[in-house]
Amino acid sequence: MLYLVESFYSIQGEGRYIGVPSLFLRFGGCNMTCEGFSCTEKLKDGTTLLGCDTIYAVNKEHFSKNWTKIDDAKELLSIIDSYKLPNKPVDIVLTGGEPLIYANDKTFVTFLEELHARGHRICFETNGSIAVDFIKYPIYKKCIFALSVKLSNSAETYKKRVNVNTINSLASYSCEAFFKFSIDVNSIDEDLEKEMQEIVSLSPNTQVYCMPVASNKLDLEKNTPALIEFCLKNNYTFSDRLHIRVWDDKKGI
Repeated sequence: MLYLVESFYSIQGEGRYIGVPSLFLRFGGCNMTCEGFSCTEKLKDGTTLLGCDTIYAVNKEHFSKNWTKIDDAKELLSIIDSYKLPNKPVDIVLTGGEPLIYANDKTFVTFLEELHARGHRICFETNGSIAVDFIKYPIYKKCIFALSVKLSNSAETYKKRVNVNTINSLASYSCEAFFKFSIDVNSIDEDLEKEMQEIVSLSPNTQVYCMPVASNKLDLEKNTPALIEFCLKNNYTFSDRLHIRVWDDKKGI
């Protein structure tokens, strides 16, 4: 069974395809919590949750009542059909949470196959820690993977966040892949450089994008200047977070 948190038609705000019209499907659930990130979500009862900027798609305990259960691929396709999209196929971005927790789900695979048949470009936003069976499910060879491998600033253990074989497999067997790291100003130092170099060495021909950790414009502005200098020093590509810059902390756009 799948859980869908939200869907929206907007522009891609991050990474290689920034600015490209895209239909986003955000799935619920993740194999990480990333409590080291400074993003917070304050609940109506006063509880403050710490984690990534999409914690509402990660924390099932507090947010599952807003998640929609999906039992059939047709339900997801009907959501695609409900949007007034251009005549030509658009990018479909599967994000979360962590969408690859459903990688072996029959409904999920069927949905991907139909998207490809319709001519859509399929883009995954993943933490790169969950393996995909490219032999059993060849549809994944047709997909693009933005590998947002988590760094030590996520507070996740190295063993959990860096899966050498999985990173290598996703980068090697997919039609396209690129690294996309989330970095805050307080974590930029020589240790971070070494940490990233070690991860990037797992797939040395894969382009590296670095974007600021942010859940709102204030965080974005705070973390951007130092990150640009970091990118210049290490020959990495800086990625803005255009959706935050334009719409601040509004969700679903």
